[in-house]
Amino acid sequence: MRIAAAQTVSRPGDPAANCAVHRNACGAAADLGASVVVFPELSLTGYELPHLRAWVLDPGSPLLDPLRDVARQRGMLIVAGAPVSAEDGPGASIASIAFLPDGQTRVYRKHFLHAGEAAHAVPGSAISHLQPIGAFEAALAICADTTHEEHPAAAHARGASLYLASVLWTPGGYDVDAEMIKGYAARYQFAALVSNHGGPSGGFPSAGRSAFWEPGGRLLGAAPEQGSALLLAEHLDGRWRCETVTLDV
Repeated sequence: MRIAAAQTVSRPGDPAANCAVHRNACGAAADLGASVVVFPELSLTGYELPHLRAWVLDPGSPLLDPLRDVARQRGMLIVAGAPVSAEDGPGASIASIAFLPDGQTRVYRKHFLHAGEAAHAVPGSAISHLQPIGAFEAALAICADTTHEEHPAAAHARGASLYLASVLWTPGGYDVDAEMIKGYAARYQFAALVSNHGGPSGGFPSAGRSAFWEPGGRLLGAAPEQGSALLLAEHLDGRWRCETVTLDV
């Protein structure tokens, strides 16, 4: 099995253009044997907090059909980031939309928000979302989720063997955040894949360096600090290995 973090640069407020980039990145990942592709937080709109409510996307929208189609045609799980309607009542939630190989979609709404997000977003009620991937159970996480150990602990309790995080990690916070993920991989003995933006978003600089830690916490690979790339992690004969490929999208 091969999984990929797609480190991309989002065009603010242009989901159609970003969806085309996502589609091309997924095609490149599929050509390299990946069956799972994870994009950064709010990758389809950019991390533009003041616009979350105005830019809400319906997971069933025809605008997202290119991702539904490639997921079905290439037999892939695609995890893309977007604002979606809150579960109950008005407002928007920061979400990961999972496009499944059978054409269905699943939505995980970010459970833990930091102070800057709470003014614009509504948290999701579920602390964890698990998605089967072959012999693995994958837990989805979105950025600030990873700063609360209740999140990976809940995923572990439900049997997660993969922890897939969509983030916007800045240069100033990268080392602390990465150290936390390393610790979770060690304590809970799951593999962890982090997909970060390849450029600034919403006025925040991004550190890039999407990364993969094997169970036990050893860092196996990281993407460059800037630009678009695929970080591919392969599980073969009970072991993980990584490679990074420049992405021309």
